Amino acid sequence: MPIKTQSDLPAKEILERENIFVMDEKRAMHQDIRPINIVIVNLMPLKEETELQLLRSLSNTPLQVDVSFVTPASHESTHTSMSHLNKFYQTFSEIEKQYFDGMIITGAPVEQMAFEEVDYWQEICKIMEWSKTHVTSTMHVCWGAQAALYYYYGIPKYDLDEKMFGVYRHKVMNRKIPLVRGFDDYFYAPHSRHTGVRKEEIEKHEELTILAESEEAGVFLVINQDGSRIFVMGHPEYDRLTLGKEYHRDKEKGLDIKLPLNYYPDDNPNERPMLQWRSHGNILYSNWLNYYVYQQTPYQFIDTAEIIGK
Repeated sequence: MPIKTQSDLPAKEILERENIFVMDEKRAMHQDIRPINIVIVNLMPLKEETELQLLRSLSNTPLQVDVSFVTPASHESTHTSMSHLNKFYQTFSEIEKQYFDGMIITGAPVEQMAFEEVDYWQEICKIMEWSKTHVTSTMHVCWGAQAALYYYYGIPKYDLDEKMFGVYRHKVMNRKIPLVRGFDDYFYAPHSRHTGVRKEEIEKHEELTILAESEEAGVFLVINQDGSRIFVMGHPEYDRLTLGKEYHRDKEKGLDIKLPLNYYPDDNPNERPMLQWRSHGNILYSNWLNYYVYQQTPYQFIDTAEIIGK
């Protein structure tokens, strides 16, 4: 399927080398279809790496996806160049009068801070509130999922005894929900986090359904009643080397970091990591785009709460 991006976005060239159909603005103008408009609120420090991972994950559907990127105005990024941000990113104030079929709020390396202490917390709250009337369905990933569960339902996060770091096995809990259509009974997904959310806190809310969980990593996938909010506790978008880069980076810093679980063959960090989660990650994003974005949004997207279904 075509991913529509700016013609000079660095990720575009990499995706094309992988034979993923990427369309620039000029060619998209000649397509007689309504694309799905997705906005990605990218909170990760290495934004270009996250762009590539998410665009790759969104590419496995016949639908045309028009992607916009947003970065918090209340936070100064130190790991991504200002030239890249100025060229490819907008702030919330620049898009808040627009309407989107879908939104992704990424993880962020601030999980050990109280939500209210994060410098862009108020801005993220404003975006989540805005999404009620401007976005059909939002996928919240890792810290983004914990933040949304806290904002919408008052569900707190808690500190883990040690970092959840590696590739974990999960069980599908409710096969009737279209978001997990095509999943095997068990599947693998990466986690990299210091905090978690307790299952019993989620189960207090009847409008939330747990779709997948792990004996070791806990709850992985949660959906609200109408599919307008989806919560993913891990990182199904990660590529093969992401956990390895994080491991070696922390080792070089002298941090106490264990080998990522179920990642390297024979736990040998000199071996090529095993890619065990790509197929289910692709299915997850394809199902989200199809069942909760494309099929829920009318051809002529208009500003009414009734259309958005809230």
